[in-house]
Amino acid sequence: MSDFTEEPVDVRGTTLSVQQAGAGEPLLFLHGAGGRNWTALHKKLAESYRVIAPEHPGFGRSQIPEWMLSMADLSLFYLDFIERLGLEGVHLAGHSLGGWLTAEIATRNTSRLKTVSLLAPAGVAAPEEPFGDIFLWTPEQATRAQFFDQSLAEKRLAVAPDLDLLLQNKAATARLAWNPRLANPQLPYWLHRIDKPTLVLWGRQDRIVPFACQPHWLKGLPHAQAATLDECGHAIHNEKPDAAAERMTSFIKGAKA
Repeated sequence: MSDFTEEPVDVRGTTLSVQQAGAGEPLLFLHGAGGRNWTALHKKLAESYRVIAPEHPGFGRSQIPEWMLSMADLSLFYLDFIERLGLEGVHLAGHSLGGWLTAEIATRNTSRLKTVSLLAPAGVAAPEEPFGDIFLWTPEQATRAQFFDQSLAEKRLAVAPDLDLLLQNKAATARLAWNPRLANPQLPYWLHRIDKPTLVLWGRQDRIVPFACQPHWLKGLPHAQAATLDECGHAIHNEKPDAAAERMTSFIKGAKA
């Protein structure tokens, strides 16, 4: 039996697949450029929260919608998604591209949010250390760059990839983050609008979205706290799921105090 349920949800004519598990306050988790997977982190968080994990429009097996031309479009879509599900008091979280998306959503409207968790978010660049170029890497290079522990990369590489899925996710990511690469130069000017408690969680050995980006986020966020996972790369949800879940749940509980 699966750890989660899955069903389609229609939002103003765009249908997306949504996985859910758990009970309690809603935790909306937005995935990164590699696409959606139900990970050990999702499973752990579902012990305390109602975890909602949608697959972004244009990712997986879905067509890229005509309206999705930028992260601004996708952030407005997810505000409609939250309203469509009738969610209130949302713990909004996202990893990588999904972390960037989380911030874009929260700069626009936090009225239905309770907390914000950014896990190794793209979106804000560190001039002193550029992003890894995910569009130029081979699948093997991209996989190895995800992990500090290369034995985890070896396990991933032992499974033949679905090339059609990889290409679809890369095309959707390019629609959102091709130029400038993986960042919105305007975003730092608007981070002050995120008026909810915010966690900025990073793997210290991240080779895709460098750890050097963390201070650039923190100086723009008025209600932020930082957390770091040592011996951890970009794939926080796969490499350190228990530690990440503990940091997130501790942050959320502290924010409610």
